[in-house]
Amino acid sequence: MINFHTHFNSRRSNIIGQNGMVATSQPLATQAGIDILRAGGNAIDAAISTVATLCVTEPCSTGIGGDAFALIWSEKDKRLFGLNASGPAPAGLSANHVRGLGHSEFPALGGLAVTVPGAVRGWEMALNKFGSLPLDRILKSAIDYAKNGYPVSERIAWQWGRSQEKMSRLKDSKRVWLPYPGGRGPNPGEIFKNPEVAATLQAIVDNGYDALYTGDIAKQMADAVQADGGFLSTDDLSKYKAEWVEPISVEYRPGYRFFEIPPNGQGLTALLALNIMKGFDVQAMGHGTYEYTHTMMEAIKLAFADAHAYIADPKHAQIPMAELMSDSYTDLRRGLIDSKSALTPSAGQPQQRGDTVYLTVADAEGNMVSWIQSLYMGFGSGITAGTTGVQLQNRGANFTLEEGHPNEAAAGKRPFHTIIPGFITKDDQAWSSFGVMGGFMQPQGHLQVGSALVDFNMSPQAALDAPRFYWQKEKLFALEPSFGGKMVEEMRLRGHKLMPLAQAETLHYGGGQAIVRDPETGVYIGGSEPRNDGQAAGF
Repeated sequence: MINFHTHFNSRRSNIIGQNGMVATSQPLATQAGIDILRAGGNAIDAAISTVATLCVTEPCSTGIGGDAFALIWSEKDKRLFGLNASGPAPAGLSANHVRGLGHSEFPALGGLAVTVPGAVRGWEMALNKFGSLPLDRILKSAIDYAKNGYPVSERIAWQWGRSQEKMSRLKDSKRVWLPYPGGRGPNPGEIFKNPEVAATLQAIVDNGYDALYTGDIAKQMADAVQADGGFLSTDDLSKYKAEWVEPISVEYRPGYRFFEIPPNGQGLTALLALNIMKGFDVQAMGHGTYEYTHTMMEAIKLAFADAHAYIADPKHAQIPMAELMSDSYTDLRRGLIDSKSALTPSAGQPQQRGDTVYLTVADAEGNMVSWIQSLYMGFGSGITAGTTGVQLQNRGANFTLEEGHPNEAAAGKRPFHTIIPGFITKDDQAWSSFGVMGGFMQPQGHLQVGSALVDFNMSPQAALDAPRFYWQKEKLFALEPSFGGKMVEEMRLRGHKLMPLAQAETLHYGGGQAIVRDPETGVYIGGSEPRNDGQAAGF
């Protein structure tokens, strides 16, 4: 049996179950997944039921108009499968057009930022390969909550309120998402219904996944985007397919291997940082010490410097993956770290040859799913497609307009993607399915939570509860207040540029879920993010 070590007071108890486990950011979605497992469904059935329910109960973060990625451990095959269900830019988009409109950075709001929504094609691929229950049973909870309503939880009501201005811009968005007196979203505990998205989900059940990508629903999505200056067309939608991909990985400690989805996702960022950290005696440093925190912060800065220079759609750019992950290059990057002084890194030159939801599910057979799905920023682009109830993502916001950059916007190209599922094997067997939501916080969360799990044998809940840092694109670090004033003072003395405490207190340091499987007993131990309305449940 696993004997976990906790180095501080954890906020919640771990959840322990023998026959299955679900951990999500929203309790109603967790219960939907548990219902599927109890009904005889497997982990992938439960994962799709859960994420579909989240599309209804946490609509500011995810929806059927967004993208998804997954890492799926098949106990039968004794291997991990990677799924990339992220959509490309429309065929009519070009960087020159966007620059010609006067933009120096790719806009995050409106039609230009909309890329093809890939999530539902991801559901299709995952269920066709691994699913065991019919689609009407899998989507039942989501349809029921959309049609009959559900009470909105606290954290989600707060997120909803933050998008009020965005969702007031267009009449369909305002009508669907701000239906309360005065044009507002729901308060905690108020019942919200979305009969339009219920009808769209029912159409998928009745007519198959093509119902979203062809016909009237697709036309309404394309019309809404084009009316707001974008290029999404019915042809873009009908041609899209998700794809199976080979996960990328690094052996972090003897026997423990971390897995991520390859680019266009930013999972490579987490692996680059882990590769740097594995050269340090982290256990000797001690969790939460000045030396440990400083070194982790330096490693993630170096990883991001390379990630923003090289990550792009591999179908459109050559990414020096092997070189970036090589021991020789990692040694060079690690050698830049000074134990007493912060650095300001730029991208290296490897020698070339040639708002989001995360959930994890495990079942009695040993299958485990690490699934992440998102609209990106709150309610995505701010566009709701006619009478479909579908809000459309703004993933194009992560394109660059820098000429010649691997991630420069282009027709048919997938943008740099922030959402990443994580997975850890131990001695080549499934050990932990985990993830941390929150834009560019995600690889930082994988590094911090993953190190706590492996280096310090923390339980899933303790690893999620531990204080986190958050490196910002403005080259500032935010330290969660629970680090304490002495840590802030020490990091400043070492030269780190820190966000003012009053501002750091307002940030959200990611939303995570984690399940660990005891290799001896097969028992699952799960934890859920205390910073969200999350819940882990097992049976």
